[in-house]
Amino acid sequence: MNLEKLCSEVINIAKGAGTFIAGERVKFNLSDIEVKGKGDFVSYVDKQAEIMIIANLRKILPDSGFIAEEGTAAKTNDNYQWIIDPLDGTTNFVHGLPPFAVSIALMDGNDLVLGVIYEITQDECFYAWKGGKAYLNGKEIRVTTAAKTSDALIATGFPYSAMGMLDPFLKSMRYFMIHSHGLRRLGSAATDLAYLAAGRFEGFYEHGLKPWDVAAGAIIIKQAGGKVSDFNGTDQFLFNGEIIASNSAYFEEFYTIVHDQLVENKH
Repeated sequence: MNLEKLCSEVINIAKGAGTFIAGERVKFNLSDIEVKGKGDFVSYVDKQAEIMIIANLRKILPDSGFIAEEGTAAKTNDNYQWIIDPLDGTTNFVHGLPPFAVSIALMDGNDLVLGVIYEITQDECFYAWKGGKAYLNGKEIRVTTAAKTSDALIATGFPYSAMGMLDPFLKSMRYFMIHSHGLRRLGSAATDLAYLAAGRFEGFYEHGLKPWDVAAGAIIIKQAGGKVSDFNGTDQFLFNGEIIASNSAYFEEFYTIVHDQLVENKH
């Protein structure tokens, strides 16, 4: 498989969905929202974008499977699986607030091999494939080399479920507010991860996430020179709902802090 060529085709698919989403934002009304759960929204825009993306992905890689947020395709495949978030940052979208993004990743077995994140409001497309570099709109990107919290800007996301972790999470926020350059919450995990790969953040952590929130961002960060794990340092971040990501120089310190705050404090 020519992953570079495939990535180019996925970029076009992501941008096409992004154009549709941006067009719908102009006429979107809050009455178009469906509530999946507290703070968890979906609209016809998410669903239609997902249908468009899946139809186009089927054309370029027939018989592939899909893990998609809105569940418009349930087909699985032992080899190739697309992991899709048609609109990451739906709450931002419904309020007309940036960022929000299309996120598409490809797994070969258990291995992430391709990722594309198209942040719609800034027309920024981040992408990478296994064996290649990471790019933003055609230019190579790399994570930063900052190696300590006192030099780091940290990103996170606020949980709208899994509130059993709220107290240790708030403690972790307090720690980073005091000891780092600052803490940011943009409302789109895919965008957070893409920004980390591009050197705009040093670290990102969050719990209560789904595979489609993190899959594309994880491979983009790895190809940009960064590291990704779950809160226990394993590579199970896709399916166990928690992720730590940072540049390689800072990873050990960042991991230790997040693990201590969110795993040790939980007990």
